[in-house]
Amino acid sequence: MKKFFVWMAIACVGSGIAVAQDNNEGYKFTDQKILKYTPVQNQASSGTCWSFSGAAFLESEILRLKGEEVNLSEMYIVRCALLDKAEKFVRMHGKSNFSAGGATHDVMNMIKKYGALPEEVYTGLNYGTTTHRHAEMEKVLEGYINGVIENPNRKLSTAWRAGFEGILDAYLGKVPETFTYKGKEYTPMTFAESLGLNMDDYISFTSFTHHPFYEQFAIEVPDNWAGGLSYNVPIDEFAQLFSNAIDKGFTIYWASDVSEKGFAYNRGFAVVPDADITIMSDSEKARWTALTESEKQNELYKLDKPGTEKKITQELRQEAFDNYETTDDHGMQIVGTATDQIGNKYYKVKNSWGTEQVYGGFFYASEPFVLYKTTNMVIHKDAIPKDILKKLIEKDKETNPLK
Repeated sequence: MKKFFVWMAIACVGSGIAVAQDNNEGYKFTDQKILKYTPVQNQASSGTCWSFSGAAFLESEILRLKGEEVNLSEMYIVRCALLDKAEKFVRMHGKSNFSAGGATHDVMNMIKKYGALPEEVYTGLNYGTTTHRHAEMEKVLEGYINGVIENPNRKLSTAWRAGFEGILDAYLGKVPETFTYKGKEYTPMTFAESLGLNMDDYISFTSFTHHPFYEQFAIEVPDNWAGGLSYNVPIDEFAQLFSNAIDKGFTIYWASDVSEKGFAYNRGFAVVPDADITIMSDSEKARWTALTESEKQNELYKLDKPGTEKKITQELRQEAFDNYETTDDHGMQIVGTATDQIGNKYYKVKNSWGTEQVYGGFFYASEPFVLYKTTNMVIHKDAIPKDILKKLIEKDKETNPLK
């Protein structure tokens, strides 16, 4: 996940249940259940959506468990992941992914291994700007690490790790050994412990047919560089995981493709439109069938009002993943549910592109869009329905971490 856009954050959105603003001529949304969340952040010109969405998800977990609002440093997590990526890249002689992107597992793995920092202690802005702009740093890091694996001395030096960290220090800032936060002294590890979260409580799910159901596998996308595992479940149970989590009060860490024409972020929604000729009048059918394929697509994607959406099947979902129509574009947080004016169900999504947008940095993803385009989702283990949990445990009684 590495999508990034430049959005200047000008306001913060609070939590609570509300009727969404009527900023669209054709789509009107009413929030149904909205869970606690922290203010929308701005990843700006950095491919770090995975860290922003993961931090947002954990911040909501802290609100749920402790009632405290914490602003976690996304760039500390990014820094830690870059170190581990570099280590693997060198060990694999350059045959692993080294980029700004990451996967959902990275956030939990980095906090478990390296701890966490509050934003006020580590902003990652050490290069003369007030927003994240990583293009230069990425080029420098890529050039450096590729120079290392060329091995010009015929033996790697003992200095390459320190040199890599020096670049991170220059751009993101040095990591404090200790710091004071709200009157208490912490290290990164003790601060992480103070959050009251167990990183092993967060479980990733997906739904594909090229691996057995109810088993874990590493989703085959480049940004899953660490080989993080996801449980594989049928699409109907995948849908149940989303709805049950929100119903039970748990937000969702969501990874999805956002390349579809129906991803209309500036207008505040994401849909998968389809034509249903069974509800058309005879004249409408005649007009529709006379259109060329291109004209039909133009009609569908006017997106001027809610309508019929594709019925998402297991086969359709798999086909899109197999042919690269679904890729791991972007990480976000699902914070609630909503409906449009004709009763269609949507999930309310918190993004990390700032607040200069129709819904202040949020948008509404239809249930078909979510089922079609999700690569994986992460929820707290207590959000897993009991019947699904039983199947996962029964599949592997000896080693299953959920038992």
